[in-house]
Amino acid sequence: MLTLAHISDLHIDGGARARERVERVAAYLDGIADALDALVVAGDLTEHGTVAQLEEVRALLAGRLPVMVCPGNHDVVDGRAPFRRVMLGETGPQERGEAPVNAVYRLDGGAVVVCDSTVPGEGGGLLSEETLAWLEDTLDGLGRTPVVLGLHHHPAPLHLPSVDPIALQEPDRLAALLSRHPQVAGLLCGHAHTPAATSFARRPLLVAPGTVSVLPLPWEDAHRVTEAQPPAMAFHILDDQGRMTTHYRTVPPQEG
Repeated sequence: MLTLAHISDLHIDGGARARERVERVAAYLDGIADALDALVVAGDLTEHGTVAQLEEVRALLAGRLPVMVCPGNHDVVDGRAPFRRVMLGETGPQERGEAPVNAVYRLDGGAVVVCDSTVPGEGGGLLSEETLAWLEDTLDGLGRTPVVLGLHHHPAPLHLPSVDPIALQEPDRLAALLSRHPQVAGLLCGHAHTPAATSFARRPLLVAPGTVSVLPLPWEDAHRVTEAQPPAMAFHILDDQGRMTTHYRTVPPQEG
């Protein structure tokens, strides 16, 4: 069995509000770390992708849990190199700095594969040819190991007019790839600032709440939803039958 915490859209910007909300989430997760296998952060860790903002995120998330990150569109405004250097500790060749940030993590009970869906400088997402080829090879290599796939941009509509136009483009290419890999149990993403659950390629597609803010649904009061809702997270349980179960939780203010 694999148990994952899942957050997204921290949007650390050097200000107090975003930092306080991330601190609340990080403290909560650190307190229950023994019950979890890892934390997946599905992009937009920062507001502008600067080194200072990335370093602040790294410090905030430096708890007891292994942290698995993929970049969001806000993290690569000026390219991927700062994200690689700060969040992954990579100091290799300069040309590698702008390659897609893809990674695989093997855990007891399964594997987490994170893919870079960003297009630096753009809001919408796309899985590059390089990423799709890497994903195919990676899934082939994992064999029957159950896999959870993480990326920033949602590949299916969420019926949110403000974010659906900047969702993952050309999602059919990902769906075709997944059709060849039944060991992928579900997909985790962020970007939409709302806890949501739908399906994609006959798998669960699970969207993390926005840590910094909540995006209101078209029929909701925007001010009341965005400002009043506490930060939240998802917990995903991948059981021995390859079935994913998800619970969403809000995080109250810290006492004292």
